[in-house]
Amino acid sequence: MAKKTFSTIVIKVGSSSLTDPKGKLDLPNLKRIASEIAELIKDKKKVVLVTSGAIVSGAERLGLGKPKTIPEKQAAAAVGQSRLMRQYEKAFEEYDLTVAQVLLTRDAIADRERYLNARNTLSTLLEENVVPIVNENDTVAIDEIKIGDNDNLAALTASLIGADLLILLTDVDGFYMKNEEGVPYLVPEIKEITRDVEDAAGHPSTQLGTGGMITKIQAAKICSNAGTHLAIIHGRKESLIKKIINGEEVGTVFVPKASKLESRKRWLAHGLEKEGMLIIDSGAESALLKKGKSLLPVGIKSVKGEFSAGALVTIADESEKEIARGLANLSSKELSEVIGKKDVGEAVHRDNLVIL
Repeated sequence: MAKKTFSTIVIKVGSSSLTDPKGKLDLPNLKRIASEIAELIKDKKKVVLVTSGAIVSGAERLGLGKPKTIPEKQAAAAVGQSRLMRQYEKAFEEYDLTVAQVLLTRDAIADRERYLNARNTLSTLLEENVVPIVNENDTVAIDEIKIGDNDNLAALTASLIGADLLILLTDVDGFYMKNEEGVPYLVPEIKEITRDVEDAAGHPSTQLGTGGMITKIQAAKICSNAGTHLAIIHGRKESLIKKIINGEEVGTVFVPKASKLESRKRWLAHGLEKEGMLIIDSGAESALLKKGKSLLPVGIKSVKGEFSAGALVTIADESEKEIARGLANLSSKELSEVIGKKDVGEAVHRDNLVIL
């Protein structure tokens, strides 16, 4: 990767990088990562840390082994989050750095006002030279408000603050694909997330984490729209963070799109949960993609799902390939009644629509 100037950086530490072979919190590696972050801050970089490890830490303290039920996981998270923060606080104190705990759930991202509040809080902490330490609020999160994995949480955080770079510390050296003989090889740089790249991501395989390569590809898509580079590097090898920032070829770097979405469009694209789908005809597709128009009911062929007015919906072509997302002006019932009709207002206004 050619050397870039990265001033605001999000670093995500996965469970595999914070857990030793016995399943306990790996304090030596945590301290090493903290020391490398402290070096970045000394070099005038702004750094947000997104961390896993709360459930592992709590389960260790409670003697639960690997928690299986939701109450066990939430209890472990409640105990583990404070233990984890205490270790980070002690690690960063050695470098005269203050840390701040920031716990997020999907609803904090989905609500526009709370989204802006979170952004303002993180920006203020960074201006005050504080290290924000972000995690999902596993103690109270349920399926409806869970982001689900810290790869996506880190990408949403990077998008939220307009970071230049997201670094995912994991248990592999980068992203691998296979050549024609079926031999895996490390891909140093990916400029476009193609179907081949998505197929190579396979399925989640990490035992300690909740992600795998699929969630890293999802994170890369979020970062691409935000103009944020994403790097996957090994979380147990020294100085790789510095090497990535210096432009050295380590791990895998996903290069973002040349033109990034503005903040509100990023929120529309990735901050909300999709509640339905609008299948549109070729004329409406052309109006959206080539002319920047609003979506009108006359161009809608079918409505899928049940949703209220104001819900985020997928806008798909006739093969059901997603081309855009937007906030519906009408409920699914109301839209179904005006499909194909003219002069009945807009289904999705262009200001509330983002092309993907």
